[in-house]
Parts: sequence; structure tokens; C-alpha cells
Amino acid sequence: MTQTVAEPDVSPGRQETNSRDLPGPFAAPDLFDWLIVAAASDLDTLPYGVIAMDLDGVVLAYNSAESKYAGLGVERVLGRNFFSNVAPCMNNFMVAHRFQTEVDLDVIIDYVLTLRMKPQKVQLRLLKRSDVSRMYLIVQRRT
Repeated sequence: MTQTVAEPDVSPGRQETNSRDLPGPFAAPDLFDWLIVAAASDLDTLPYGVIAMDLDGVVLAYNSAESKYAGLGVERVLGRNFFSNVAPCMNNFMVAHRFQTEVDLDVIIDYVLTLRMKPQKVQLRLLKRSDVSRMYLIVQRRT
């Protein structure tokens, strides 16, 4: 069986990353580099939620961990605006506004999800770089 791997984004000054090497924990410093070359099937190997969006907030990838925890099927989320149609509880100054206004972003914040569920404590990692046309929201559930 042949599996297609996403073409790496090899911009000047960036080394090619093997998408098969897992990035490690939620706070791994090289997580962004791994994400930009990872195939959708690679995202499904991660134990935390990953939402990849274009710069307008339209969902490009939604991994199985996030689908399971949020109770939303991938087909229901892909191609929709994350902040207005999928998770309006994140359409605020803490999350959506930062993605909209900051050019480069790598920050971890404590957050409580409340939409469609009992309040759930999470950590969010917001990832965005000026040289990449995607941004990522990483969601780690806390107990």
C-alpha cells in the first residue's frame, strides 16, 4: 500500500523535516516545523488536538484527537471558519484576535472550553509564523 506524504515547505533558511519523526510533547520547540510538513495521517498520531487553519481561519486539517474530544466529525469542520462556525467560544481577544493581529505567534495559554460540553480545562498553543500560510491551534486537555 502506498501512502502519500505532504510535500515539505522548504523555504530559504528552513531545513527539511521528516514528517514521520513525532514532534514530542505539546510544548516541543520544533512542533511548528513538524506540523508544516506532516500529512493528515501523521496528525492523527498525536495525543493532543491539532487544528490547522489558513490565515483567514478556515480549517484545513482537524486531527482525530480533537475530533474525539470535541465530538465533531472531521467532515463537519473542514472548510469552515473555525472562529465563527466551529468554535465561536474562541472568537475572542484571547484566541482569534491574537491570530488576526500578531504576525508571529507561539504562546501557551490556559483556557476553559464551554461550548457543547461541560467546562473543560485545557491549554491552548497558538502557532503562527509570517513565512507560512497556515496557523495552528493545539489543544491539550487537562485533568
